[in-house]
Amino acid sequence: MVEVIQASNLALYELEERFNLVQVQDYDFFPEWQSIAPDLTAYEQHWLDQAKADFLSLAKYPLHEEIVKIAVLAPVLSIAGLCRAPFVPAAEKQVEITFEDEDEVIRGRVDLLVLYRNLWVATIETKPKQADVLTALPQALLYMMASPISSLPLFGLLTNGNHFIFVKLLKQETPSYGLSELFTLLRQENDLYRVVGILKHLRELVLSEDWQAQQVY
Repeated sequence: MVEVIQASNLALYELEERFNLVQVQDYDFFPEWQSIAPDLTAYEQHWLDQAKADFLSLAKYPLHEEIVKIAVLAPVLSIAGLCRAPFVPAAEKQVEITFEDEDEVIRGRVDLLVLYRNLWVATIETKPKQADVLTALPQALLYMMASPISSLPLFGLLTNGNHFIFVKLLKQETPSYGLSELFTLLRQENDLYRVVGILKHLRELVLSEDWQAQQVY
């Protein structure tokens, strides 16, 4: 009988062991989030400021993760250009990986997946405000490993509404991943500017003519 393992029950070390997955600490591994100057209009800055203010106001109350999506993710993805064609957001998409030698299936659902021509641009795992944002990392990495794309970098964004962290995955013989620094709404400045700036940069990479020619070595 095939054993079904829920992705949400996997610890990070278990995922690393199953996929021979290695975290890379080298700063040069993940340049795509670094030195990105947010190119935002006054209108976009206004709505990101409003999103931050709304969230911090709601943070006084116990929040369900759906409220996180409404208050923060919706304006962030919209301003970043990831809610319009050719990008197609998909919610609650089921993903599973089968280990035939071990009669096991790892199964889970992606909270929100932004797609373009079968390329996984961003895997977004929302977690309740009270949870550590890194609790979403094992699930996000699993979903990214399940992607049929193997020759291009995959990128993810983890958030609990308050904190944001980007993930890069290279699916090589030895899969490797790296993390960005932590962005947070608790800073005096609005870190949503940088989050949106990075998402816009990733969007431009995907749409650039030479993206499909980039190979992972």
